[in-house]
Amino acid sequence: MDLFAWFDLFKQQLKEADAAQWAVLILGVAEVLLAKANKIWLYPAGIAATILSVYGLFQAQLYAESFLNVYYLVMSIYGWWYWVAKKNEPPVRITHASAKDWKITVAIVAGAGVLLYFILKLYTPSNVPAWDAWVSATAWAGMWLLAKRKVENWILLNISNAFAIPLLFYKSLPLYGVLTIVLFVVACFGYFDWKRIEGLAVRTGDKNA
Repeated sequence: MDLFAWFDLFKQQLKEADAAQWAVLILGVAEVLLAKANKIWLYPAGIAATILSVYGLFQAQLYAESFLNVYYLVMSIYGWWYWVAKKNEPPVRITHASAKDWKITVAIVAGAGVLLYFILKLYTPSNVPAWDAWVSATAWAGMWLLAKRKVENWILLNISNAFAIPLLFYKSLPLYGVLTIVLFVVACFGYFDWKRIEGLAVRTGDKNA
């Protein structure tokens, strides 16, 4: 499909998008903007977008992406709880991932990637099992790092976004593809914003950053 055909399909999907799809788009952008700003309200926005996304992705036979949203829901609930300040304690501040965090991250990507690939290959009609599994596995790891408030969450999430963009266009979902491009750009700024916040906290000794 050439560029003009994609543009026509995108316009068609814009016209046909229902209230739920528009809600997913708006809430998805809001979630990443709130995460970039280091605001806990990213979690309720993400939870609402996640619940609405599952059905549409399943219909497009992106089964790992659909299941990924169930994982997002669980991690969003966990992250929301984890970010909330406990009594007489400061909130968890932004930090860089440790060597242990990276080992867990690599384990999540490898384990989830292999597991999802075989599930998709053996039990679904997916024609992109490896691609779909990779996008989801890297996003799983990114969400885990986000819940732990690690700067490097943006790296993993954008690896996922970078592979998700062509996948969504390939599956004739340009509306979601354009949304993912927007999320990719915002996540780039989010990475540098979080690095700045973390660096400022280290220099000033502010544990609440």
